[in-house]
Amino acid sequence: MRCCVPGRIDDRLWYLGREESGIYLLEGDEGLLVISGGMSYLAPLVSDQLKAFGINEERINKLLMLHAHFDHIGLVPFFYRRRYPNLEVYGSDRAWKILGMPKGLETINAASRFVAQKMGVAQWLEGQDLDWRDDIAGSVVTEGTVLDLGGVTVRIIETPGHSSCSISAYCPETKTLFPSDGGGIPYKESILAAGNSNFTKYQESLMKLGTLPVQRLCSDHNGYVTGSDAESFIARSSEAARHYRAMAEAIYRRTRSIDATTEELVAERFAACPDFFIGREIFAGVCRQTVRHLASVIEGRS
Repeated sequence: MRCCVPGRIDDRLWYLGREESGIYLLEGDEGLLVISGGMSYLAPLVSDQLKAFGINEERINKLLMLHAHFDHIGLVPFFYRRRYPNLEVYGSDRAWKILGMPKGLETINAASRFVAQKMGVAQWLEGQDLDWRDDIAGSVVTEGTVLDLGGVTVRIIETPGHSSCSISAYCPETKTLFPSDGGGIPYKESILAAGNSNFTKYQESLMKLGTLPVQRLCSDHNGYVTGSDAESFIARSSEAARHYRAMAEAIYRRTRSIDATTEELVAERFAACPDFFIGREIFAGVCRQTVRHLASVIEGRS
């Protein structure tokens, strides 16, 4: 079963945000961990949800970024700069390097504003200091790092492929997986493959996640899934990835053109997902990155 309704999931876990972009709060005896960063325009909504759900904000002391794409780190400045000055922020080494690049920060901020406009909520950004700058610092986590919250732990799993900086988080006590887009994106009755930067590594990461017992899978987009749907989610993501790769490779072999292949894949995505919240221009850039990798494999360059 999939749920997109914000609120308490269990005694230690909350889902906040909106269907297209969500974050999670995991509570331990020693504090609250924010998992993922969502879209920047969620700031006023999340602020209201924290109050409405009676969450003790003083206990929020950690935030874990699962990768550095703009739609997954937008609330980090909100939490770090505006609300919790003692917040410890965690991310992969590669994520911190990306977030140290001025050009990367410009792209993140521009994309955040573009999508807010597309979603009709640009006014939510007004009066908010939500841009990424070089004034946010934190700690590096790697494969096997364990964040102990007291009574509940989170283990870090390196899962590159969706992005070069992608990691996943797993809570063994509750068998809850937080794979971000590295685990596939639930969309209505299907799962969207998202091997943006390196599709081969993305598929390898799915195989790695597939070894975990999962009773709840918490996605950054379109809510969380439970029960048998969660148990089979990674296997179904792997199958979706195989299908998408086969389709993309077939188009490239026919056209021998990265641009033409990208155009066909973008048209296919928006025909199947007309309300996909990422705009065509942004998705085309993402898709072109995928096609470049697949073309290099086909042409024997990688």
